[in-house]
Parts: sequence; structure tokens; C-alpha cells
Amino acid sequence: MADGTRDGELDEPFGALLTALDGPVLIVTTRAGDGDDARTSGCLVGFAAQCSIHPPRHLVCVSRTNHTFGVAAEATFLVVHAVPRAALDVARLFAEETGDEIDKFERCAWHVGPGGVPVLDDCPAWYA
Repeated sequence: MADGTRDGELDEPFGALLTALDGPVLIVTTRAGDGDDARTSGCLVGFAAQCSIHPPRHLVCVSRTNHTFGVAAEATFLVVHAVPRAALDVARLFAEETGDEIDKFERCAWHVGPGGVPVLDDCPAWYA
């Protein structure tokens, strides 16, 4: 079938193809509020895709249950980082830990980017 399913089950060749498509590992960071009320957050992006050629546009999806979702909903900027292989420890930090419990930015190197959003030093390829 065109959607890769047969009777609700994932078609084996389709599933193998999806597994073979090795997409980039992306992290999104954001900041909402000002001064002492400012909140920062970040997470590993589960799904992302180019969604327009002209003008160029990119879609990143953040789960509603993720701590970052609430902060991003109030933010003016998001920064999307492409994670190089040398920075897999940063990817693990943003994938395995939750901003509900720890400050991820205390555990990695970063600098202030557009709108005060943290830009991860180990991920030199990014856009806001």
C-alpha cells in the first residue's frame, strides 16, 4: 500500500527503508521571559523536515509532553542545532534528561544567541 501498511501492520520493506533513512540529529533550544523570570529549555528533536524550497522553511516538532514545548510556546526565538558526531554526549544530555528536573545548560557549554536563546558551543551549525 502507498502508506507502507497492510492491515494496520508496518510493511517490512517500508519499515526497512524508514530505518535506513539516517536523518540528522537535531537539538532545539529556546528562552521565554525576561530577567529573573526568564526560562530556558532544550530537547532533542524527534521529527523534522524541510517543508518549503522557496522560501526555505524547516519544520521541527516538539512533543506537547516535553518541558521545552511550554517554554517554546511563549518564546520569540527557537535555535535549531545540527549535532555533529563528536557531540553525541550533548545529544544524550538533551534526549535523556528533562528540564523539569535539571538545568541542562549547567552541564554543557553554550553562549547567548538571538533573543537570549542558548546556542550550544559543541554544535556550530545552527539557525534561529
